[in-house]
This record gives sequence, C-alpha cells and structure tokens, in this order.
Amino acid sequence: MISFEAYRDQWFGNIRADLLSGLVVALALIPEAIAFSIIAGVDPKVGLYASFSIAVLIAFVGGRPGMISAATAATAVLMVTLVRDHGLQYLLAATVLAGVIQIGAGLLKLGFVMRYVSKSVMTGFVNALAILIFMAQLPELDPGKVTWLTYALVAAGLAIIYLFPRITKAVPSPLVTIIVLTSLTLAFGWDVRTVSDMGALPDTLPVFLIPQIPLTLETLLIIFPYSMAVAVVGLLESLMTQNIVDDLTDTKSNRNQECIGQGVANFATGFIGGMAGCAMIGQSMINVKSGGRGRLSTFTAGFVLLILVVFLGDWVGRIPMPALVAIMIMVSIGTFSWSSIKALRVHPRSSSVVMLATVGVVVYTHNLAMGVLIGVLLSGIFFASKIAQLFRVTTTISKDGRVRTYKVEGQMFYGSVEDFMNAFDFKEAPDRVIIDVSAAHIWDISSVQALDMAVLKFRRDGAEVEIIGMNAASETIVDKLAIHDKPGAMDSLLAH
Repeated sequence: MISFEAYRDQWFGNIRADLLSGLVVALALIPEAIAFSIIAGVDPKVGLYASFSIAVLIAFVGGRPGMISAATAATAVLMVTLVRDHGLQYLLAATVLAGVIQIGAGLLKLGFVMRYVSKSVMTGFVNALAILIFMAQLPELDPGKVTWLTYALVAAGLAIIYLFPRITKAVPSPLVTIIVLTSLTLAFGWDVRTVSDMGALPDTLPVFLIPQIPLTLETLLIIFPYSMAVAVVGLLESLMTQNIVDDLTDTKSNRNQECIGQGVANFATGFIGGMAGCAMIGQSMINVKSGGRGRLSTFTAGFVLLILVVFLGDWVGRIPMPALVAIMIMVSIGTFSWSSIKALRVHPRSSSVVMLATVGVVVYTHNLAMGVLIGVLLSGIFFASKIAQLFRVTTTISKDGRVRTYKVEGQMFYGSVEDFMNAFDFKEAPDRVIIDVSAAHIWDISSVQALDMAVLKFRRDGAEVEIIGMNAASETIVDKLAIHDKPGAMDSLLAH
C-alpha cells in the first residue's frame, strides 16, 4: 500500500503544471468522447458523461498518476452490436459488470501478465496507436468537406505547438494553440468546422440511475460476453498505456491497483448513464508532454470537461476542429517510435517481425487487443524456437560396448522433445543405458512423456535404464507425472 505522504505528493506535488495540462486534455477529450459515442451508436452525452466520471474516479483510485482514462474507441466498438440489438440500458448494465470483472482481476493480481509482453510488442502497440490517432484526423482533412483554410489553420496550429516552447514553457503550447486559433476564427468569422458540429453537448449534470433491465439469467447471458470483452480490452490498453507513461516519466506504478481503479471507474460510470472506457494513450501523451504528472491533472481533465460541456458549452462549441486536429497530429508524431524504423536493420529479424505484425494487425483491424495477442503469440513462438535450438544430446559408449551414456543439455519442453527422441538409437540395445540430465531442465508434461517413452523403449528391448543428474525442480515434475517406474507402464506404452 502506498503511504499517505506519497499519495498526497501525487496530488499536490506538481500543482501548476497539472492544472494547465488537465485543461488542455479536457478540451481534447470533447471531440473524442463525442466521436466514440457515435461509434457505439448512442447519444454524445453518454460518452461525455463517461469521460468525466472515469477521469475523476481514476484520479482517486488508479495506480498510475498522470494517466488519462475516459471513453475510448477500443471499448466503444465492442458495444455496437449490444446497443443495436438491446439498447442503451443493456450497455449501461454491461459497463457495470465489466467494472466488477476488472475489480476481480485487480484483486487476483492479474497485472503480472504484462511482464510477458515483449518490448517488440510494446513498440508495435505504440506505433500502431500513433498511426490510428493520425488516421482518426483524416476525416477532418477530407478535401471534399473542408476548405484550404482548414489546412492553413492546422499548419498554423502545428507551428505554434512546436515553436512556442522556444519562447516559454510556462504555458503548454497545445493550450496556446486552442486559444489563438479560436480567437482568430471568431475575430475574422472564418467558416471552419467547430466542436459543436460534432454533436450536441449536454446541458445538465449527470444523475444517478439504475439500468432498467430484467434481473434474470437471460439478461446476464446477453451482457456477459460484452462485459468480458470490454474488461479484457480495457485492461490491456490501460496496462500497456501505463507501461508507456512509466517509461516516459521514469517512475513505477501499481498495475493491480490500476486494474481495480479501472473497475471502480467503470462500475460507477454505468450508474450515471456513461459507457465503459479505459486509459487513452493519446490524451495521456498530451498530458505528459504538457507537464502533467500527478493525479490532479487527471482529476482536472475530468472535472473541467464537465464544467466546459455543461456550463460553457456555447463557448466550447466554437473551438475550431483544426486546433484539435493539430494537437492530435502532434500526439501521433510524438507517440510514434521513429527509432524503431532504423532499428529494423540491427534488431533480430524475429523482433522486427513481431513489431511489424503487431502494427499491421492493429491498423488493419482497429483492434488493439487482437494486435497485441498476435504479437505475444509470435514472441512466444520465436522464443520457444530459439530455446529449442540451444538443446542438444551427445552420446558416448563404454569400451566394452555394454553401456551407452546420453548427455542431455538445454531446456526440455514441447519444442525440444522431437530432437530429444531423435537422439536415441533404440535399435542398438546395449545392456545398460544412462540418461544424464545434469545439464538439462525438464519443464512440462511433453518432456516428461518423452522421457517416459525413451526409458520404456530401452527397457522393452532388455536394457537397464538409469536417469542421473536430475535437479530438484525437474525431479519434482518427473515424480509427479512420469509413469516409467509405475506398474503397467509398459502396457501403457504398447497401448499407444
């Protein structure tokens, strides 16, 4: 558990920068939340209420200070079918159940699974998100829908974002971009798309409500698959983003606490009319690059978002979309790991394949979980292949030709059992066979069964077999699973 002093410092150790960065993030959340609501097939206020609720709650109970969580496309796309077939109330119920599942994952300490996500998968995840963030801006740059003025304003916004920090870093350049471009469009009456063109903003505060659904097993069977998918995808994206923010800030955070925090946020959000969400890498990057580091920045983003859309909706609606597009392009450029392109020449081919496969699958499917799953599977296959190549069996025979010794070196597992079995000459039939595993480690049931097979085949031909040099861990699994010294072992072998 974190100490009270450390928790207090996470709130008030970076007040000025957290407040300013939170304001920038709040403005950037508005069009995203509206867009994600449209994706899910619900009213814009569902996504806006969710972004407010999740950001505020995760600030208190999350495990990664400074990370922004809100309604996201990754969870929105999973709810489309549920909303279409059963309506909004079922979406709210599924959000509540997803929160319960995520809390359970945190209590079971399942955050450890992130240690099995390789650096190549992480790089691919980051690069794919950068590409998706950029692609999401393309509709706002469609030549058939916008004028040259939009391109000019986006260019001006990017110039401000990258050049203003040379003058001063006291104020985040994205915030300056929003203020300057909004002022220009209002002063000159330029006709460009604004936030209000994305959809109507809510004009009332959210209220507590219980989803109006039948409390039956049938209802549970309807929402459970969606809730499970949302919970898994939400935690996956959140923990991946958490790792990225950890690296950017050179700090460590609590994965299991983040799981619980995401669950609490989604659970509560379902009761105020909001959809499920998770961590957002784009907004998290905006926050970090604007100086946000503490919980106050996340809280500010959520709280200011609500104030802006409910009480200052008329003014917020006038913000030109080119300003927000410029900010998101900056995020995509800053998020992409440009060094990974140069590294393709020097990194092992397997690592490059994993990274490119992760990028390709995510960009093609727009499904972060699918891309990461493919990347992890490929990493596992390449790793197993590499370990299997380090395995070998050498053999010697006594001068009288009666004792054959096989020395096994390396890791015995499903990927090396074929080489293990091919190393034995079962037709030779010496009087005595020694299998020396002092330089090997037996990992799984496949290797235990291979050992059984070798011993029993030699014994079937009349040889005396002895296994020597087994370490404690290998001995434990062999004693538990092996059958070569148990009654009926030979019959079992013949049965196969």
